[in-house]
Amino acid sequence: MAKLVFYTNPMSRGQIARWMLEEVGADYDEQLLVYGPEGMAAENYRKINPMAKVPAIVHNGHVITEAAAIGLYLADVFSGRGLGPNDDERAAYYRWTLFCAGPLEQAVTSRAMGWQTPDDPQKQGMLGFGNFDRTIDTLEHHLSGRHYVCGDRFTMADCYVGSHVDWGLAFGTIPARPAFKSYVERLRERSAYRTAKARDQELIEQMK
Repeated sequence: MAKLVFYTNPMSRGQIARWMLEEVGADYDEQLLVYGPEGMAAENYRKINPMAKVPAIVHNGHVITEAAAIGLYLADVFSGRGLGPNDDERAAYYRWTLFCAGPLEQAVTSRAMGWQTPDDPQKQGMLGFGNFDRTIDTLEHHLSGRHYVCGDRFTMADCYVGSHVDWGLAFGTIPARPAFKSYVERLRERSAYRTAKARDQELIEQMK
């Protein structure tokens, strides 16, 4: 299989994609980009991602951006690693990956920005996530009593959902509820998680 080129910054959502790449065992070239006109906003990178953000991968001439899409793509292309869903897992796999890419991301970001959620249920429906508490309660309810997003087996959905919960607990943007804490503890034991985090921490230290 051809190499991938992985565009990232260790202090970004690139950490999610690196963990995904490690889970599938991909052979990749790492391209580190700084924020601003010398990196992500540079013309040559904007040809890859006009949004001027990371992560992005280029594989066999195809550009994939957005961490959720990168994970779904990698699980599909590297299907031999068994990180995609089986028939019984497929609904939860897609539902909760996209729940975290949409409602959870919006809810956490809105609260971090200090944006007020309207009390009017109709207006909450226009937001796509309702309100912060409902979003968090919904995710907690799903993760309670199960080991992983799809049940007892780790899948690529856990890289994405787990990254959000892991980050949220670390920085206090998601409440430290028992279901979230136990879920993240399981994820942090994975060798691919540890390898990816160690590499990004090494890069962060180098960039100081």
